[in-house]
Amino acid sequence: MSSLWTPRRRHFLGLSAAALGAGLLARPTLAQSPQHGGTLVLLSGSEPPTLTGIVHTGVTDFTGKHSEGLLTYDFDLNPLPLLATSWDVAPDGLTYTFGLRPNVKWHDGQPFTAADVAFSLAAIKEGHPRGRVTFAAVSDIQTPDDLTVILKLAKPAPYLLTALGSSETPIVPRHLYEGTKVDENPHNNAPVGTGPFIFKEWVRGSHVEFVRNENYWDAPRPYLDRLIIRFITDPAARAIALETGEVHIGASTPIPLSDLARFETLPNIAIERRGYGYKNNLSRIEFNFEHPFFKDVRVRQAFAHTIDKSVIHQTVNFGYGSVIEGPIVPSLAKYFVPNLKTYAIDTAKAESLLDAAGFPRGTDGIRQRITLDPLGGQDLYKRGGEYIKQALAKVGVEVSLRSQDFATYIKRVYTDRDFDFTYHGMSNLFDPTVGVQRLYWSKNFKPGIPFTNGSGYNSPAADALLEAAAIETDPATRFQQFADFQAQIIEDLPDISVVSSPDLTLYDKRIADHTTGAEGIAGSLAYAHFTA
Repeated sequence: MSSLWTPRRRHFLGLSAAALGAGLLARPTLAQSPQHGGTLVLLSGSEPPTLTGIVHTGVTDFTGKHSEGLLTYDFDLNPLPLLATSWDVAPDGLTYTFGLRPNVKWHDGQPFTAADVAFSLAAIKEGHPRGRVTFAAVSDIQTPDDLTVILKLAKPAPYLLTALGSSETPIVPRHLYEGTKVDENPHNNAPVGTGPFIFKEWVRGSHVEFVRNENYWDAPRPYLDRLIIRFITDPAARAIALETGEVHIGASTPIPLSDLARFETLPNIAIERRGYGYKNNLSRIEFNFEHPFFKDVRVRQAFAHTIDKSVIHQTVNFGYGSVIEGPIVPSLAKYFVPNLKTYAIDTAKAESLLDAAGFPRGTDGIRQRITLDPLGGQDLYKRGGEYIKQALAKVGVEVSLRSQDFATYIKRVYTDRDFDFTYHGMSNLFDPTVGVQRLYWSKNFKPGIPFTNGSGYNSPAADALLEAAAIETDPATRFQQFADFQAQIIEDLPDISVVSSPDLTLYDKRIADHTTGAEGIAGSLAYAHFTA
């Protein structure tokens, strides 16, 4: 797949510009003559802090419904047209030229132009948790006319064409954002986009509702009249809602894994395993380096010798996914390194390391009392936290579990920095420079912005490898840089990667064409429709 990002390739995918503009996409076979109508109810395990991903990453299942990126992607991450109908990369990889789709309107009726793209990309570069990495090499954004955008780069960015999807890099209307603080703009919670669905209401604690965009540029889509995203935080309640048809579809394995085998036998439910090539999720334990206990690498090594990942894999994840040693998951096969260094489960070794680090057992047998914050809204992390608590008790570390909703968790970890360590999920995304670098790059330690370098990790060696890989155009060299980086993380242990996530979409069999590419149901759902 290296040809996806080699700068010398002209990215028209063998199609004429006219064919691209006409929307002749290389999508999987879709149902014939879909019928319009119906309300699709989508399940969300947590309520997002906002609805627009212009400066936030915790809204991927929401953004693509109302707002769009320049490109979308097939299941192999080949780029396909969306708001851009053509794209060209100069031989030196330093100039990207995009031809934009004509006659596109914002939901308020204003015309979509290159100025909107330029504004959005600049805002994402400045304030998006991953944007500072993704667009770091972009030195200038030019708009010679209303339908042309030219990106000038100071250095090559071999991942850039894959970073322009709706959920990752949404385009917002300049006329509603310019002159405001982008992260505080009210349209983040009442979005105006170019997408197939128009925002209607957000009932806090309950749901978000969208209605069909009657003037969508890709007529006759969308086929659905309404789209409702319901917030159901309790895993058992999510399972009941899916089984009874109260909701129609849920992503990222929304039910308890203990129920999954039974759901596979239900006559009204089907399972889709595709649609996660843009995410590549994993579960990880992350330490706060501002906490004195975790400053010493021997403490972190002791944790690695104590927490048995295979127990989490088998008892918490019910054998779904796989145990991983490093920060890149097997599904991101181009950069995955097997046989990394491991820390054998050895509580005696862990006790010795904790003693050497200056944390002996007290008269009560306790070395240290700390708090673990599992990611709010998902039973998977709470149950994993319960095991971690039990495991660490064996070496004299007393752990208190703190439960909170998703928004409170995000504020605590990334804004207030009021935590000891966490157990949560993250995404490798479609390329390590975008999905992995943000979590370890010292320059991406930016309190207040979620899903960044939460540990406060600062390693000149890791930084140098990440920065080199971000501009390397030779696939073999880039692989080795990421391999060396993974080895460095295993030595430094700013976190402990635990398991790759078992991402599955569960859906009512009456729903067709909901997953048409790598973004899955985090995409637009413009093609989704009822078959009966």
